[in-house]
Amino acid sequence: MEIVLEHVSKSFQDRHSVKKAVEDVSLRFSAGVWGLLGANGAGKTTLMRMICGIMKPSGGRICYDGVEIGQLGDAYRSVIGYLPQEFGFYPEFTVQQYLEYLSAMKGMSDRQARQKIEELLARLSLEEVRKKKIIKLSGGMKRRVGIAQALLNEPEFLVLDEPTSGLDPGERVRFRNLLSEFAHDRIVLISTHIVSDVEYIATQNAIMKDGKILQTGTTQELVAQMSGKVFEGTVAPQELEKWEKKVQVINLRNEADGSVSLRYIGKQEDMPGAIPKEPRLEDLYLHLFPSGNHIMTTETGHTGKKKKDGGRYEKTV
Repeated sequence: MEIVLEHVSKSFQDRHSVKKAVEDVSLRFSAGVWGLLGANGAGKTTLMRMICGIMKPSGGRICYDGVEIGQLGDAYRSVIGYLPQEFGFYPEFTVQQYLEYLSAMKGMSDRQARQKIEELLARLSLEEVRKKKIIKLSGGMKRRVGIAQALLNEPEFLVLDEPTSGLDPGERVRFRNLLSEFAHDRIVLISTHIVSDVEYIATQNAIMKDGKILQTGTTQELVAQMSGKVFEGTVAPQELEKWEKKVQVINLRNEADGSVSLRYIGKQEDMPGAIPKEPRLEDLYLHLFPSGNHIMTTETGHTGKKKKDGGRYEKTV
């Protein structure tokens, strides 16, 4: 089982210019969890829509087990589970009705559907809302319904676009564990800008920027690039702005004594008293996607601005 992308590109034309959303991407996906990392606008969604056969490439080709997916038609769609960023549903559908409808669309027998729906409702903690209309659910619950529909037909190839949007930290952990188990003999492709979603479960990662693949590799291989470049030091609040101009600040934390601890990318000698820290995938991501001195990724995967409030710096979400 293998998905191969060969020099895949996608361009869009408006009145004035041609925009290359995806440019000359070549990748080979085998069984396991794959992380597709990149900032918003990197081209991840366009690439995933082409991989799912929803959109045709402007150039190159995509093959499943050696056959171009356009030639496989329904046979290819039957092995795919797909969760888009925004999934559609009829407003009057309850959770149960929606999953029954999708299972019929996927060609599942009534017995198969009943068994799988019960399993997914339990695993995704949706049993208590099975009779509620989807439109009345919270954002996190709607996302779980979307995850359930993608898993209905036990797909060989599961494609998830920003799957944990709206999930709380506990739900994200349970979801990651579910995916790790599911990917034992399947391909799972997760597109995300939340690094923690894939840092510990991805077999391989591909980092995408401006429509191109910058790097591929295991988490360990990618993180190794940051070895000896990540440090932590402590500064007074009034000195924070000065240090932000000298080093690339990744995270900050208020200390009980009123000082501020900075995790930064640079050299140890950049900041007196700084100590080396074990690099993480988030460090590499933020190094490749610097978003300005006042934006950073929090532990819950959101971005926030720092503000000064009564002499104390805080991260706001």
